[in-house]
Order: sequence, then C-alpha cells, then structure tokens
Amino acid sequence: MLGEPRIGDVFGELLRDALAVATGVGPRPLVGGRLPRPVIEIIERDDGLINGAPAAHYLDGPEQWQPYDHRAVGRVRGEVLDIGVGAGRIALLLQERGVPVTGLDVSPGALAVARKRGVRDLVCATVDEHAREGRRYDTFLLLGNNLGLIEGRERAPSFLAALAAMARPGAQIIAHGTDPYGTNDPVHTSYHRRNRERGRLGGQLRLRLRYRELGTDWFDYLVCTPQELAGLVEDGPWRLVDVDLTDAPYYLATLHLAG
Repeated sequence: MLGEPRIGDVFGELLRDALAVATGVGPRPLVGGRLPRPVIEIIERDDGLINGAPAAHYLDGPEQWQPYDHRAVGRVRGEVLDIGVGAGRIALLLQERGVPVTGLDVSPGALAVARKRGVRDLVCATVDEHAREGRRYDTFLLLGNNLGLIEGRERAPSFLAALAAMARPGAQIIAHGTDPYGTNDPVHTSYHRRNRERGRLGGQLRLRLRYRELGTDWFDYLVCTPQELAGLVEDGPWRLVDVDLTDAPYYLATLHLAG
C-alpha cells in the first residue's frame, strides 16, 4: 500500500547510519548538499502516537551513561549474556574489564555495527533460539530499558524460562525498567486505561519502529512497575531480590534463579 513502510532491519540500518555520522566513515544520510542529517529513530504506537529520538545515544561511551548503567555493570559477575546488545556499548566496557560477554540481538545490522566497534562474541537469535544451543551464563543483562523485551503476561513465562535454561546455578538477571505511570498526560493515561480494559498491563505498548522507508512488524514492549514485575515472575524460575529506585522513575531490578 502506498505510504506504508517496507519491512526491514530498522534498528540495524539506523545504527549503521548513526555510526557513519559519528565517525565520518561510510555512506551518510543527507538532508541535501554535503551536510549529514541526524539519525532519528521513529517509534509509532498503535494508538497513533509517534515519537522520535536521536539514535546517537546507542553509541555512547561510559562517560555519557546514566548512573544506573554504571551501577548495573558493577553488579555483573561471571559469564554474561547482553540481551539486546545493539551497537555494543555495554559489551565493549565489559570486554575492556576482562569480563567474558556474549552479545545477543535479532538485528543482523546491529550486530554488524557492534562487531565493527570491536565486540568479539555475537549471536543473532532470540533468547528461545539461543537457549537451544546449550550455552550457560551467570549474568543476564537487560539494560537500555530492555526489561521491555518480556512483552507482557503472555510472553513473560516463556522468555524467563529460556533464560533459566541458559542459567548456571546462582545466576542473576539485571534489568533496567521504567515506571510508566508518573504522568498526567491524557495521551498516556488514556492509553493505560484502554490497555487495562483489554486485559493488558497498563504500560504494555504495541509498537513498530520506523527509519527512512523501513518499518518493523508490530510488537509488544512492556513498561512496568517493580510491583507488576514481581507479579510476572511470582510463579516462575526467578525471584525478584532487589529493586534500586535511586533514579526513579527508572529502576534496576535484580532477579536470582530460584533453588
């Protein structure tokens, strides 16, 4: 249909262009003439809301990180699986510190950027696919708000079970989340209400990403409170043992493998 995006690797394409703009190496999107245009990630919600954010932050070095990123990295132990590795900002620092880390992502283009930036161990797969490979880890990272990858009530049990299948005894999950309810904006509060009326968690987003002529398929992405997270993991293989609210509404959740 005219006006609809072409389905493709949105995340990979925007990271490739963001790296080209940042380094001056490689083809760069142009406004016109010789000036590179800023790379903007477009996030479209299923109620019609559209937001845009510069993609450059995916390349940020540690000096540009938020405090909770540093605290999360400080909690890492053993062999690490960085889920949603993106351009590799977390994995690169762990490598520098001598921590064995594997970057996991479903975007081939993102992994190509991470590899170009120096991340050595990368896997293109979902957590379910990777769990079937038999590798084991001590720490699972879901940073950059990637707690959202558990999607919602329906997906959470199988997502968490896949991590448990890859977990060594005493393994931990360190996840960055955001409380979505600290807003009076009717655009958001009405969305939360409609979600609950449909039996969904209030912050369960239905999104697609856009970049230039590309779009992703629609997917769920969960923004939830620590209390909602506790409810999602209650009957599963993981236990929520700590919630760091220092930078509220952002938080770090630490979960330990039960048993």
